[in-house]
Amino acid sequence: MDLITYVTENALILIPVLIIIGYIIKNIQFIPDKYIPLILLPFGIVGAMALGEWNVQSAIQGVLVTGAAVYGNQIVKQISKK
Repeated sequence: MDLITYVTENALILIPVLIIIGYIIKNIQFIPDKYIPLILLPFGIVGAMALGEWNVQSAIQGVLVTGAAVYGNQIVKQISKK
């Protein structure tokens, strides 16, 4: 299953944006890392709705791009582990 096939083209720009926001949040000392995906989720949903229409499909796109951003970040971390 390829997650990117379910994401619309105009929402793809949100993936690197969410990764950057995640890095910014990670550098905030008082926010535990386990909460970063939960913090990114509203950013993804609102971002997808701002790029598209304010409907359920856009909210689903927001969830998908947030998942792709978090999953992509974890893949890079796991591959670069020694």
